[in-house]
Formats: sequence, structure tokens, C-alpha cells
Amino acid sequence: MGLRKRVDSRRKERFVFRGKPVILQKRGTGKKNVPKREICKMNQLRTIAVIPARLASTRFPEKVIAKLGGKPIIQWVWERTVRSRADRVLVATDSEKVFETARAFGAEPVMTSPNHPSGSDRVWEAVKGIDCDVIINVQGDEPFMKPEVINSLIDAMEGEDAPDMATVVVPSTREEIASNPNLPKVVIGADGRALYFSRSEIPFLRTGGTDMPLYRHWGIYAYRRAALERFVSLPESPLEKCEKLEQLRALENGMKIKVVKTQFQSIGIDTPEDLVRAEEYLRKQKERQEIE
Repeated sequence: MGLRKRVDSRRKERFVFRGKPVILQKRGTGKKNVPKREICKMNQLRTIAVIPARLASTRFPEKVIAKLGGKPIIQWVWERTVRSRADRVLVATDSEKVFETARAFGAEPVMTSPNHPSGSDRVWEAVKGIDCDVIINVQGDEPFMKPEVINSLIDAMEGEDAPDMATVVVPSTREEIASNPNLPKVVIGADGRALYFSRSEIPFLRTGGTDMPLYRHWGIYAYRRAALERFVSLPESPLEKCEKLEQLRALENGMKIKVVKTQFQSIGIDTPEDLVRAEEYLRKQKERQEIE
């Protein structure tokens, strides 16, 4: 909802913001002006981005503090996140080692319980005492994530018909996703909302069927505060237990997830082999002088 402008007879600018009048004094009246940038802030959702950074990892222990180009992976993620429109960025961890690493490069780390069943539960513990409208869950193993991706999620949560959640998908091919259960797939409804996520190939192309655009899920989420609070209060759902995809808990319980499509590509680091690929990608970017 934007600021609707009115002008009254006393040389003041009056705005209506969320149903309440806001009066700003014009120059020359002897009273302090409200800077234009402050007016803009009033029209924005209060957004907190949280990077959950669990130290334990089955396939790649301590991956979030593994070095990429001389910096911890979590630092690459944080540096991109703070360049987004998020008002505050937290690193939520269960490890003193990650906590101290994050504090050393200037982040705001938060200690959380080691017993959370999902990253979203860790995110909620980090923000539940903070007043905000939208919470962004940024994956701690995506070092090349673009700030524009986070901004697109913030945009998706604006408006009176905003969804409970939003997430990001990337165009893909059957060759890329067909035999890789580590790349979750998504099918999208005509209204732009997610119908289902799966580690299997969806939609399946039957012989004689008509192919259609395919998307793989990029696990970055935006939540309405109330939606995240509800989500973490729900028990693990049957489909979630089956596929090991937490977003299915939301769908099974009637929550609406808006899908944001992006052309940006990234390299998620789940294994030591992924780190080798990321180093090579970084080297090529530096040669082309494209690294940010």
C-alpha cells in the first residue's frame, strides 16, 4: 500500500499511510523536514533476512566455514545479503565456531538451539523477539546468490493479497533434473503459486504428452511473520517425511506459496565436489572481471 498524498491549507503535505494520516512539514515553515528517504522507508515492509548456518552436515561437515576464494562460504552469503533491501541481517547458528567466524567478518550472529528439525525453525528462534513484517530465510551454502533475488522475494510479499510464503525457482531441463534427487522440482499453478515440490521428475512427460517449462527449486524463502510462526508450530507432515522437503508441510496445511522465477544461476555447496566447482566458477569470473 503506497502513501496517498493530500495537501492542506497550512503548507503541509499530508499522506495517508496504512489508514492513518501522516503530516510532513514543507520547507520554509521553520520546522524540520522529514527526508524523502524516510518517507520511502515508511512504505516498505520491515524485513529481516536470516542465514541459518548449522555446522554439522552429513555430506560436507563444517561446509559453511569452508574457505572459498580465501573467505568462509558464510561470509560470501552474508556480503550479498546485506546488499539487499532487507533492514537487518542475522546469522543464526548452533555453533560457537560459526558464531565467532561470523562476528569476525562483521556479521550479527545469533546462537540458537542445536535441536531444530529444519532451517525454518532455527530462523524463527532467531527472529521471534524482533518486530518485523517479513522474514527471509537465506541458505548459508549459496555463495553466489544475488541481492536481487532477495529483493524479488520482498516485492512478492507486498500488497493486500500477499501470500503466506514466497520462494524462488530457476528454469531447468529434463536432462538436468531427471536423475538428480538433490535438485527439488516444482510445478506451478496458473495463479503463480506452487502446486507441489518433489525430488522426483515433475511433471512427468508421458509418451505422446506435451512438454512444458520445467523449474528447479532454489531454497530461499520469504515468510509473513504470522505464517512462519504457524509453520514452525505444525508437526512434520506425511509428505514432508516422505520427500524430506519442509515446504510440503506448508502446502499440506493449506498455506499459499508464491513462486518467483529468476534467471540468476548459483552454485549451492552440498559436497566437497561442489566446492571444487565453485572455486573454478570463481576463477573464471575473476578472469572475466565479473566477480562482485
